[in-house]
Amino acid sequence: MFKDKILLITGGTGSFGNAVLSRFLKTGIKEIRIFSRDEKKQDDMRHRLNNPKVKFYIGDVRDKRSVDVAVNGVDYIFHAAALKQVPSCEFFPMEAVKTNIIGAGNVLDSAVEHEVKRIILLSTDKAVYPINAMGLSKALMEKVMVAKARSLGEKSKTVICGTRYGNVMASRGSVIPLFIEQIKAGKDLTVTDPNMTRFMMTLEDAVDLVLFAYENGLNGDVFIQKSPASTIHDLAQALIELYKSKCKIKVIGTRHGEKLYETLVNREEMAKATDMGHYFRVSADNRSLNYESYFSEGQKKLSVLEDYHSHNTERLDVEGTKKLLMKIEMIRQDIGV
Repeated sequence: MFKDKILLITGGTGSFGNAVLSRFLKTGIKEIRIFSRDEKKQDDMRHRLNNPKVKFYIGDVRDKRSVDVAVNGVDYIFHAAALKQVPSCEFFPMEAVKTNIIGAGNVLDSAVEHEVKRIILLSTDKAVYPINAMGLSKALMEKVMVAKARSLGEKSKTVICGTRYGNVMASRGSVIPLFIEQIKAGKDLTVTDPNMTRFMMTLEDAVDLVLFAYENGLNGDVFIQKSPASTIHDLAQALIELYKSKCKIKVIGTRHGEKLYETLVNREEMAKATDMGHYFRVSADNRSLNYESYFSEGQKKLSVLEDYHSHNTERLDVEGTKKLLMKIEMIRQDIGV
């Protein structure tokens, strides 16, 4: 489906963008456009890749005019541009609103106006039962996405879908690079709460989910990959053992906006989710503004369903976590495997 087509990746210099770019370059795609506001990262990527298929566009999703320039002539979009750090969004919530909500709205509007075939938006488990500004902004981004998809209808030339992720291992700003840095410096590994659990998925898993959404998505769908989870203590212990380190684990307490566990699919969504084997598809809520029908008929099965979260998914022990960590190239290189 990508042969001789043009793909735009917003936030294309980040961890997701790089992973998606690497996978798509192996296809028969005609052109990949990288859209971001960081000219230094773009220049580094340009020199590293030295590939004529990759084109670079400076701009910001907050500025629709700059988005329009990049979207013109595009067949597919992967929207990854976002403010993702929980603490920074917590202290500067309006910045999260501008980028994660308004910016996503700009990309969606531009995609529809330019008759882009499909656009996939990147969301997070923090958008489910959000307790921090980052999760709240991503939750509203999902609502904006579904509302836009609903307004287009089934016969639209543009299909809008979302993908929701748990913790992507070794992505920029995540805990694994921090733990590795502490191990190399001979410092204690700082764990906020040893019983805290997080979903674990590789960047390759993340790209697989994007491709699955491109191939199977209908307007307003959100796709979620079923993923195992690990406690933060076991993750730290697994890294200590892989690196044959003598570092200790130091519990420092929960940070701003952190949850004990993350939820990928809430109970209400589970009631309408389709189990597609390795993935869940959560279809758009297409009810109208006729509220009267909500009171006359409810969903009885909700009372027996539960959320899909990192406390009740497959739990990895230290050995299982080590096995999964070995899929990360950086770790294999560090330990000489």
